[in-house]
Amino acid sequence: MNRTLRASVAGLALIALFAAPAQAQFGFGGIVFDPTNYSQNVLTAARELQQVNNQLQSLENQATSLVNQARNLASLPYSSLSSLDQSILQTEQLLTQAQHIAYNVSAIDQAFTQTYPTSYPASTSSQQLMADAQTRWQNSLAGFQDAMHVQAGAVQNLDSTHTQIDALINSSQSATGALQATQSGNQLVALQTKQLADLTAVMAANARAQSLEGARNVESEEQAQAQTNNFLNYGAGYQPGSAQMFH
Repeated sequence: MNRTLRASVAGLALIALFAAPAQAQFGFGGIVFDPTNYSQNVLTAARELQQVNNQLQSLENQATSLVNQARNLASLPYSSLSSLDQSILQTEQLLTQAQHIAYNVSAIDQAFTQTYPTSYPASTSSQQLMADAQTRWQNSLAGFQDAMHVQAGAVQNLDSTHTQIDALINSSQSATGALQATQSGNQLVALQTKQLADLTAVMAANARAQSLEGARNVESEEQAQAQTNNFLNYGAGYQPGSAQMFH
């Protein structure tokens, strides 16, 4: 009940209350009018009307709360999960396509045992030294090529990343509830994680190429030492002996 209605009801009650003494009764054609009873009835009706108004307001508040809850529970209509998974899968495939020496501890140990020995035996032939040097050069060249492949994949992912960022930002700005805003934020975090994965892959590929080149340079010194030893190790030298010149 608004203030005007309450004031009107109260005014009627007061008029009825003070129009006659508390116990006065008047008869009009056989009808008895009791001002006190009338004022009480008016006040009772006013209270009941106020209760109905309060109940209506409570129902309105409950309806508004249900609408807000429905909005908060509404799911985000856009999902970038499939695109993110595809981008990460492409980066992983580039890493698994590493040439010669894979990203595997056992493969690395085996390759270094065979091609990057800490020292060469004195019996190692020049042909073996040259073959190992050729293999190391090929490993370094392949490592730089693999690194460029991963770098190219990360650059190609930038276009899809830009598209996903725009879509997620628009979804976040138009979110109607807490769930949509949270889901949009989670997908933005996932997008940042994907970018970190690309960056990690690029750093790993670059570090692999630099490590292979560094190992080749170090091993070249060992190879040079082995070749020098082979050159200086010419045996016992000239040994004189008898020779028959004429029959």
